[in-house]
Amino acid sequence: MTYVINPNPQPALPVRGTDKLFPIHRVYCVGRNYEEHTKEMGGNIKDPPFFFQKNPDCVITTGKFPYPSATKNVHFEIELVVALKSGGTNIKAADAMQHVYGYGVGIDMTRRDLQDVAKKLARPWEVAKAFDHSAPCTALVPAKDVDLPANGAIWLEVNGERRQSGDLSQMIWDIPHQIEFLSGLFELKSGDLIFTGTPSGVGAINKGDRLKGHVDGVGDLEVVVT
Repeated sequence: MTYVINPNPQPALPVRGTDKLFPIHRVYCVGRNYEEHTKEMGGNIKDPPFFFQKNPDCVITTGKFPYPSATKNVHFEIELVVALKSGGTNIKAADAMQHVYGYGVGIDMTRRDLQDVAKKLARPWEVAKAFDHSAPCTALVPAKDVDLPANGAIWLEVNGERRQSGDLSQMIWDIPHQIEFLSGLFELKSGDLIFTGTPSGVGAINKGDRLKGHVDGVGDLEVVVT
């Protein structure tokens, strides 16, 4: 069996300390999962979690973020990324962590002006969230090398100025409960990534800006806006 056209390369993330790659199946992102960010975006912390998706090839590891077209207001959102080695449906929170392969540090780039228009018109968010290069990420750190990241600092600097600062313990929905809820909506599979939400302080970036994001126990992500 052959393809009628050449298939595109399999999107993947490197695994820190190895020459192996983690193949990406889907990219799920949870919205408004830190209390202060929920408030700054006008949400209610009592609402159940909601998810949107980015495309697997939105994930980049080049350290360069090309400023996208059709926007004048691109925002950063620093996040802990969870990579799954297995999945299923209706996974219980108590069993969720056995499906985790490892962790990374990612940025959910957002064309905020296009998102604002989509919200007003009750339209989907893809043009605001799933554009090319919209998910810079580090190499993955295997879970066996990381304590369960239930707490620890998460922050982002722009040109050396701290813009976001929070703690993983401030998540409204922790990692096990995100997996539980998400697996009730989709069949999770090996290769899935979950961007787990961002603390408050999100803001705009410009060409030439240098971003540095950090998650305790996982690592640092440095990105230049080109």
